[in-house]
Amino acid sequence: MIVRRFVVPVLAAILVAGACGGDPPPPPPPPPAGPDMDSLRAYQDSVRAAEEARRRAEAEAAARRAAEAERARAVAAARTTLEAMVFFDYDMSAIRDDAAALLRQKVAILRASPQVRLRIEGHADERGSTEYNLALGNRRAEAVRQFLTGFGLAENRFEIVSFGEGRPLQQGSNEASWARNRRGQFVITAGATAINPAQ
Repeated sequence: MIVRRFVVPVLAAILVAGACGGDPPPPPPPPPAGPDMDSLRAYQDSVRAAEEARRRAEAEAAARRAAEAERARAVAAARTTLEAMVFFDYDMSAIRDDAAALLRQKVAILRASPQVRLRIEGHADERGSTEYNLALGNRRAEAVRQFLTGFGLAENRFEIVSFGEGRPLQQGSNEASWARNRRGQFVITAGATAINPAQ
């Protein structure tokens, strides 16, 4: 009985001593080596430079697209001006003030667009004989040509034709219709793709 009481504590002490003994655990591995700070800064600088170059290229491309769109709008407006009609008073071929203002705009565009050629069509309303209205339409087209060439534009850039009363713009036998039919009309015969806005 005494032996059993003695043996149990001795065994427990041996077990505790065994648990505490042995080789110590290995030390933790050293932390990984840190990056070279100069290399890291150089990499970060190159990333920033690449991003800045990308932003600059995108901004330049957007500016080019905007400029191209603006030019396309200006060219379309110039073409509309070149094709805009002028109107005349009854039985007259004199250039009215409103027509003169529009023709001066055409002159500026034609100066900037030397390849453009125009056909000037003279028209009349239905009053008067066919022969008279053909002659009146011709005088109107010629008056427009003389106005344009008076600003130094070459005469060979313009051809004229008269349709008299034969191609009314607006049907009707009233002043509103007649006023629309007494006109000079413009057709671009060459250089349609070489129109430049006025300088």
